[in-house]
Amino acid sequence: MTRETAGAPPAERPLDRRDLKTLALASLGGALEFYDFIIFVYFTATIGQLFFPPDTPDWLRQLQAFGLFAAGYLARPLGGVVMAHFGDRGGRKRMFTLSVFLMAVPTLLIGLLPTYAVVGYAAPLALLALRVLQGAAVGGEVPGAWVFVAEHVPARRVGFACGTLTAGLTLGILLGSLVATAVTKAYAPHDVLAFAWRIPFLLGGVFGFFAVFLRRWLAETPVFEVLRARRGLVRGLPLREVLRGHGRAVALSMLLTWVLTAAIVVVILMTPTLLQKLYSFAPARALEANSLATLALALGCVAFGALADRMGAARALRLGCAALLVAVYALYLGLGAAPQRLFALYAAAGFCVGVVGVVPVVMVRAFPAAVRFSGVAFAYNVAYAVFGGLTPLAVALMIARVPLAPAHYVAALCVLGLAIARHLAAAERAHRDAGAAVKRFEPRGERV
Repeated sequence: MTRETAGAPPAERPLDRRDLKTLALASLGGALEFYDFIIFVYFTATIGQLFFPPDTPDWLRQLQAFGLFAAGYLARPLGGVVMAHFGDRGGRKRMFTLSVFLMAVPTLLIGLLPTYAVVGYAAPLALLALRVLQGAAVGGEVPGAWVFVAEHVPARRVGFACGTLTAGLTLGILLGSLVATAVTKAYAPHDVLAFAWRIPFLLGGVFGFFAVFLRRWLAETPVFEVLRARRGLVRGLPLREVLRGHGRAVALSMLLTWVLTAAIVVVILMTPTLLQKLYSFAPARALEANSLATLALALGCVAFGALADRMGAARALRLGCAALLVAVYALYLGLGAAPQRLFALYAAAGFCVGVVGVVPVVMVRAFPAAVRFSGVAFAYNVAYAVFGGLTPLAVALMIARVPLAPAHYVAALCVLGLAIARHLAAAERAHRDAGAAVKRFEPRGERV
């Protein structure tokens, strides 16, 4: 088995109606599922007040609430590895549908949970358990979605497909931001604490079951069907094959995931809360700006994914990381001097975060088809559990001494992204040179 996609659709054909339908349904389902996972972060302050003792210091309450958020990330590797195992052995579509169902149930239950005032410490423990279930579900969703769309479209449009799917996932964040904004505007703070915080979670449960229905219309990927027909599926444990023969691909994917977590977790998920603490923006205004930035992020994912198809993943990654480094400092430094430019600065930063649309392109191409789901799921989820889970805690601790800690953290990971882009460019040149050498010595009229 080579690292090329076995049985992949011909690279020469354009996207057809079936490809676009698959992209649309996969992206919409991903958006609804990601909403379920992310809505928690917009109500961390409220959840901290309701699910922990009232005499807890504010800083500790916030740390505990972010800890519950991080628990979802820490649960992702197990869910991702298990679902990927069956995805590589039994089919991508089954796991792609199961992950949505496993997300919808705990989201609905969170909206029905009693608080600390009613059941004491059982409340945060129950919330922790449901966040773990959510994490397990999203651990299979994100890598499964990337693999699913990449194996449906022509090889030369994988960047656009992965960028569009990632945009769909980020639209789930946007939906969460819009719902959180609507709740904070429609209800007084005491009403939010009393009952209104439950509304987004109850809606999320409904959204999740709707996503399950949508995915019934998706077909299995052509790549997996060819593997099954040729009996090319892995007979043992796919993860064992990944760890034994694809260590470099795992390491590269983990580093890229670290870059992705810095961009998404800090710039998109944490910044609305940080804007309120560092620059005294009203919660509603911070969420409005976040909604605009998230919409810009979705557009950026499609744009950078398309650039990866056009100029190569290495160049697109280099361009995006350089732009994000500039944009994040412009946001955090600029707001101190000109707070009236919040929307413009945040939107620009959000668009540059769209460089994350290049990450899945590199990852799905790094593993052969027979173990692709397991390879991407393991590398992505383990890295996200470590870096995505610890990033909010690390930034929250550093920001007390260094107000620009969020910008410094993202900038440092942008430098890592630039180094990875340089490595990818060297690998691409070596691959082209090797191909040219083979072609030069190839007998006329024959193909290797």
